[in-house]
Amino acid sequence: MRLDKFIWCVRLCRTRSLAAEECKRGQVRLNDHEAKASAVVKVGDRVSVRQAPIWRVFLVKAIPPSRVGAKLLPDLIEDKTPWEELEKQELARKVRVASRDPGAGRPTKRDRRDMERFGRGGE
Repeated sequence: MRLDKFIWCVRLCRTRSLAAEECKRGQVRLNDHEAKASAVVKVGDRVSVRQAPIWRVFLVKAIPPSRVGAKLLPDLIEDKTPWEELEKQELARKVRVASRDPGAGRPTKRDRRDMERFGRGGE
């Protein structure tokens, strides 16, 4: 199976075109080498996908016939990403959320409640 199709089938990318674009930008590796979208994935291969700031590493256990549901993923891939890397990704996610300027972007649940309270006259 093509690498871009595999990444899409196991839900590492939302669309197949995004999966192909990730391969083109060098954000996907097959057995620790940069790979084109047309590279062939086999059982036992290691697929690495860049999810800033880390590389997520997966072991291919089986090749899906088509896109599968999230519940079936443990039968197809095994996450081999070191625990320290996952902690680093979680820390980066928390820093991004904490660094959001008040009033920038979509209102948070707390902001929405404050706006509703203000609109009702401060009840």
